Parts: sequence; structure tokens; C-alpha cells
Amino acid sequence: MAHVFISIGSNVDRDRHFRQGLTALIRYFPNFVHSDVYESEPVGFNGKNFYNSVFATHTEMPLPALCALLKQIERDNGRTPQDKKFSPRTLDLDILFYDDKICDAPAQLPRDEITKNAFVLRPLAEIAPEFVHPVLGRSIAEIWQAYDNHTQKLWKVEFSLP
Repeated sequence: MAHVFISIGSNVDRDRHFRQGLTALIRYFPNFVHSDVYESEPVGFNGKNFYNSVFATHTEMPLPALCALLKQIERDNGRTPQDKKFSPRTLDLDILFYDDKICDAPAQLPRDEITKNAFVLRPLAEIAPEFVHPVLGRSIAEIWQAYDNHTQKLWKVEFSLP
């Protein structure tokens, strides 16, 4: 079984879409760990603040099937393939790690934004501090401790699981 980490984000009707995305993940993967939910300012564009978290689970689903499932959950929540990279999102589900797999297709693994964005790295460090980044050879806790980008602000929000 593969150990997978998935980032969840939304800034369009964020409470509803974030909750629906998380509910869908739980339906497919009932044995999971979920970080706290954080609010953060958008990175790369002006817009409403995001809700972000990280969801971890184990699955026998092959990577291409997992990618397709996440895209379908996004589409079920109003996301379209035409959405630009730096734009508002109803729901954004990104695989951060699929075990220690390194690849560019069908998804970039490990996901590049892990080390660049506090809204990914902080919740990941919360639930997987000992997980070792397969490219950097350092634990997520070490990467978070060394993270130095004070322009990215985030804060915990009260959120109860569906």
C-alpha cells in the first residue's frame, strides 16, 4: 500500500468546497490523518484567502487512478480544466507524495511547492514530521524548521471534520 499525502485548498465559497472535498476524500479513504486547517493569503495572485490542509492515507490505488479520482472530485466541485495556475479555486487537490516516488507524470512527485509554500509545508510538518523527502533526504520537520519565507502568513482556523 502506498502512503500518500494530498494537499487540500479552496478560496471560492471555501467553507463549502473545502468541506465537500474533504468529505469526498474521507469517503474513498476512511483511514486517514488530517492536519489542522489553515487560512492563508493567495500566492501569485490577488484574491480571497484560502483554506488549506494536508490529508494522509494509504491506498492500493495506482498513481494514475488516484490522479484521475482527485481531478474528478475537483470537477464535482466546479473546477474546470481551463482554470489558470494562479487563480481562484473552488477546490485544489494535489498529491504531495506517493510513497517515495519521484516522477513528472502523471503528477510531479514530490510536488515542488512543498518546500516553497508555508500553506503546504506547515500542515504537512504537523502530520508527517518524520517523513523523509525522497529528493532532499531530509525530514519534513527539518525542512519546516529551516523554512524562511516570512512573506507567507497563515493561521489556524476552527474547523470540525465532516
